[in-house]
Amino acid sequence: MRRKLVAGNWKMHGNHKANAELLDGIHSARPFGCDVAVCVPFPYLSEVAVALAGSDVRWGAQDCSMHEQGAYTGEVSAGMLHEFGCRYVIVGHSERRQYHAESDQLVADKAKAALGKGITPIVCVGETLAQREAGETEAVVKRQLSAVIHTLGHCAGEMVVAYEPVWAIGTGKVATPEQAQTVHAVLRAQLRAATARADQMTLLYGGSVKPDNAAVLFSQPDIDGGLIGGAALKAADFVAICRAAG
Repeated sequence: MRRKLVAGNWKMHGNHKANAELLDGIHSARPFGCDVAVCVPFPYLSEVAVALAGSDVRWGAQDCSMHEQGAYTGEVSAGMLHEFGCRYVIVGHSERRQYHAESDQLVADKAKAALGKGITPIVCVGETLAQREAGETEAVVKRQLSAVIHTLGHCAGEMVVAYEPVWAIGTGKVATPEQAQTVHAVLRAQLRAATARADQMTLLYGGSVKPDNAAVLFSQPDIDGGLIGGAALKAADFVAICRAAG
């Protein structure tokens, strides 16, 4: 069986006091029956690395540059993240695609840069409400994932894929377990055509996951955990979701 993963995406939230309380709440609830990670804003990577040192809770970032180094003001390279001990980095989140006009190919190039430094990319795919209502969900997510598969080549099996329907992120709406499973099955089939490791790969669901719906979502055959937004900022909620996965 695939081991479940629950990764918290703090987005642009946090301060020293709140971070310490949140991490203490997560750390004190260990051990979990699944892999657990927090993906935090760049300025807090150092303090999170110190707070979680020696713990089985891992940490990561929310983005990285496709470039290794150079005159790219404001960018952060995968090599820099590696120095902070990052295990994961989120790439292609819908907010990056929407607000920063990130293309499928740019997302793929970022995933390749992360893997090049030994960091596991959590590659996000997902459709908008208009695309779902137009019956385009499968075409959209397959297009987004195809760019990454093509760019990573034989390394495609080393990424984590997160399906996050844009219409369910931060809205309180959530795909039904059946809706989520249908898309995850499509993604798994696409991965099977590309890599022999497809059945061992971790596929996450994200989009208003909460303690009261986590267990049923995670019980679906192709959903291996969650990429958690708002609930990742409350220790009790995040811990409950981790327990649901374990």
